[in-house]
Amino acid sequence: MRLSSRSRLTLFIAAAMMATVAAGAPTPAGPRIGAPEPAVAEAPVWGECPPAEPGVSRHPRQRCGTLRVPLDYRAPRGRSIEIAISRIGTAQPGSRRGILLSNPGGPGRSGLDMPSRLAARLPAEVLERYDLIGFDPRGVGHSTPVTCGLDPTRLTTLLMPYPAPDGGIERNLTFARDTAAACAEHSGDLLPFITTANTARDMDRIRAALGEPKLSYFGISYGTYLGAVYISLFPKRGDRIVLDSAVDPGLVWRDLWRTWNEAVATRLPDFLRFAAERDSLYHLGATPEEVGRTYDRLTAALDERPLPNPDGPEVDGNMLREVTRGFLYHDDAFPILAEAWQGLADVLSEPAAETIDTMDTDILARLNRLLSAGGAVAAEVPADNVFAALYAVVCDDVAWPRDVALHARQVAADQRAWPATAGMPSNLWPCVAWPTLPVEPPVTVTGHGPRNVLILQNTRDPATPLVSARGLRAALGRRATMITVDQGGHGVVGLGSCADEAMHTFLATGALPGRDRFCPAPSPSDTTARSPVLPSIMSAGPL
Repeated sequence: MRLSSRSRLTLFIAAAMMATVAAGAPTPAGPRIGAPEPAVAEAPVWGECPPAEPGVSRHPRQRCGTLRVPLDYRAPRGRSIEIAISRIGTAQPGSRRGILLSNPGGPGRSGLDMPSRLAARLPAEVLERYDLIGFDPRGVGHSTPVTCGLDPTRLTTLLMPYPAPDGGIERNLTFARDTAAACAEHSGDLLPFITTANTARDMDRIRAALGEPKLSYFGISYGTYLGAVYISLFPKRGDRIVLDSAVDPGLVWRDLWRTWNEAVATRLPDFLRFAAERDSLYHLGATPEEVGRTYDRLTAALDERPLPNPDGPEVDGNMLREVTRGFLYHDDAFPILAEAWQGLADVLSEPAAETIDTMDTDILARLNRLLSAGGAVAAEVPADNVFAALYAVVCDDVAWPRDVALHARQVAADQRAWPATAGMPSNLWPCVAWPTLPVEPPVTVTGHGPRNVLILQNTRDPATPLVSARGLRAALGRRATMITVDQGGHGVVGLGSCADEAMHTFLATGALPGRDRFCPAPSPSDTTARSPVLPSIMSAGPL
């Protein structure tokens, strides 16, 4: 049954929220914390898990606990914070090798239910070898969460900083300054210490508390950078390390965002082909070029005449751009995106007054229910926690340039060169007005250590592009092998390519491919059992 244009518009606005959902004086840089074995921590007491995020299917054997860690590792006897951790123990203790810790990306995403996700996707020969361990990184979810007091349901195109249609960034600058001040007001005592390096140190505390000499690790997206930092701080404590959709440590963070211009432009044609092949269903164009022109017309029309939404953000061209960017993460989101484009095309073909008058009460009620679920945080967690933690990590990992004129020039140039992203990747983040400086320089990721890292990468990834993965591969040198798969989307594991078998073999046996490999995308007949680890709709946070 074909949805009405109003229903598709409602779906579009709700999708926008799902897709966007990635104090004091400056603190001088502190000393680098090395790799001494931490004091023996009290083992966690396993019990019931806290409430899950909306839509999470939790494994019945998953149990949770907490661990206290230093807020500031330079003062290990000072204030401590709580880290929420989870476990699904192996069902075959006699085959157990150790623990498999995991992180789903973000930064800012909860990892407490990663064991349940992996238990549903990994084969028995892997599951019997490990206790699956998840955790909420510091500042995230149930791990002493940070907040900036934001209402994420009304800030879709500011959280990802799209400029005005004319290229102006004044609104972005105001948002950046106001948000930085709000973060300082609400979480200023925590912010300087919500960093990737400290999260890696927390991972080592988890390892020690569980009595393990080493940990194996599976990290996706931002989790690849976290894993690379861990094995660089603690090169002898990593066992088998799998990094899916890789972050170049030399690009964190603003330079990585700027790779999205080309990454989105490379990935978008996959969707244009999808829609063109189904023109009889979506009526967006019979060729990829025609579908692309439809998209250009839609964004231009919405730039000129945004659609009203009394109880949420207006639907403008930048919202369409952000929804499109987010729904490029996974092929199985393409039908939803095509429906959204089709619904907008239908609505925009009507007179303006008619469009406004037909936003009826029933549609708005359904819309508000969907918007409230789009934040994807558990009931006990601040509504803006995903974004507050994201800002904390990316602004405290590394110092950002604060030259507003530099941002304005780059936004203008990118808006001309890369219309699909319209200058957003180069625009201002709250980091330009952040109240503190990083407490330490970024950890240098190197190839010092054993050869025990498997990197997995798609060729057309809209978030961590191939050039980023090659940067991590170069940084890790002889420690790593990389498998590149000729497919689009963000996240390699679970899509039926040769990378799945290589990962399973490596985790089960330790056999790492002898050299880097390139393999084709699986044929449609091979993908009936696809089960990506990342959710099908763009996860909260940019990575």
